[in-house]
Amino acid sequence: MGTNGSTMLKPLRQGLPPLDPAAVSDAASCALPARYEAVREARRFTRGTLHQWDLDERFDDVCLVVSELVTNALRHALPANVPRAQQCPPVRLHLMRWTERLVCAVRDPSQESPVARDTDDFSSESGRGLFLVDSFSDSWGWHPLASTVGGKVVWALFRLPTAE
Repeated sequence: MGTNGSTMLKPLRQGLPPLDPAAVSDAASCALPARYEAVREARRFTRGTLHQWDLDERFDDVCLVVSELVTNALRHALPANVPRAQQCPPVRLHLMRWTERLVCAVRDPSQESPVARDTDDFSSESGRGLFLVDSFSDSWGWHPLASTVGGKVVWALFRLPTAE
């Protein structure tokens, strides 16, 4: 599992909703092709899903995070030696809603942990993706998938207002 296995597990469990599928009130997912236009498709899917769940007011923050997670998966997690046109949809976006929480999860084929760059140069064009995920979500983390599936899931959690 690498040298950061123990540090990876702490954010994995921090703030996550119960993993019992029966506790999820709504869930949706979509496969994304191995091309950068998939980020636009992910935003469109997210907008439609949040609208269907009456969560339109959360779209801006959730969409920004989804865009960053999908971009990171496309940029850093796909095998470089296989032409993107030949890759099956290797990235998958999952949206899961509980009563008071929403989780966005992006699955990709890489076993490598996501790396947040320490950058003081906020004028640079890249390197701030996980900083934005951390800033706009309530918590985030990642975990490897079982060896038969392979890859990892990077997730971000958003707390939802309680209905009164």
